[in-house]
Amino acid sequence: MEMKNLKKAAERIQKAIEKGEKIILYTDADLDGVTSVVILKETIKNLGAKICAIYFPDREKDGYGLNKAGIEFLKRFSPALLITLDLGIGNFEEVKMAKELGFEIIIVDHHEILDKVPEADIVVDPKQEGDKYPFKDLATVGISFKLAEILLGEKMSRELRKSFLELVALGTIADLMPQCNENEIFIQEGLHFIQNSFRPGIKAFFEMEMFENLDLNQKIFKLTSLLNVRENEKSIPISFKLFTSSSTDEAKRLIENLFFKKEERKKKVKEILEGIEKRIRAEKLIFEGDKEWDFSVLGNVASLLCKKFRKPTFIFKKLEKESIGAVRAPSGINSVDLMEKCRTYLLTFGGHPPASGFRIKNENLENFKNCLNENLK
Repeated sequence: MEMKNLKKAAERIQKAIEKGEKIILYTDADLDGVTSVVILKETIKNLGAKICAIYFPDREKDGYGLNKAGIEFLKRFSPALLITLDLGIGNFEEVKMAKELGFEIIIVDHHEILDKVPEADIVVDPKQEGDKYPFKDLATVGISFKLAEILLGEKMSRELRKSFLELVALGTIADLMPQCNENEIFIQEGLHFIQNSFRPGIKAFFEMEMFENLDLNQKIFKLTSLLNVRENEKSIPISFKLFTSSSTDEAKRLIENLFFKKEERKKKVKEILEGIEKRIRAEKLIFEGDKEWDFSVLGNVASLLCKKFRKPTFIFKKLEKESIGAVRAPSGINSVDLMEKCRTYLLTFGGHPPASGFRIKNENLENFKNCLNENLK
């Protein structure tokens, strides 16, 4: 059974390549988004074309997903084919805005559907209505790989396939997707190839002294936990620079920078946790925010608190007029469905049942919290 619109998306991209149209990739900066964009970028390059722009939104400044700041930045390239990866399925107004500016839009995503899909030209998401594809738990990188297979056909060499499967395995593991069905196959194949990867960025990891006495699973855990944070250099995720690096020396510099940043984040996480745990009362959920917190560590903080207290956890950074937050939910609670019931107070939200995010005006925070409590039966 074919995934709905996957072939249609491939045909539209092929047409853009043949006609020399401008192509823009717009993706999340986590490991699923980064591995997806590397696969599609290299696929298009192997078909003799190039990407005119790759955009990674800054969640803290611009919010999650396809956002107005990103569209404004990219409008200089219009008209163009704009392909979103690992985001976009909840961005209804932003899709309209981009289309009004002359963009044609393909959404490739795997997140939960919020009642309906945006009015993009083509939407690929196995969770959308009418999609009969039997396996619904692919990461976006798995969907991107399938798209690459259609685009490249016989042009996908054995070596290129191996290098793509390495990325599929990493993105799928990092996004905590179920390791069964197709995901299990992707992971097994990708990990089989990864220790002999041609990518300098991956080779550099396995040459690090700290990896010497670890088995493969331990190495992969360290690699994904280090790369899955949205750590940037000049607005470009370090993980993207690493996977596309042509030099092991440059890759090792990037890795050392990541380890330094990781130690900084650990300290920030510890400080935030100590402050929150003192304030937690006998409530049904954890709902905490502060203007001084570093947004990049809030996902970690929410995960640790949710795991420890077994409560839905909403951790947010307060900006001048709005707040942006990370959400984690224990087994049995769907964080996206919970926020759906309170969407009247939210600017944007979306993600997976156990892990999601939101953006909200500060004036609505208390009402949002009350609404969440009311809907937690």
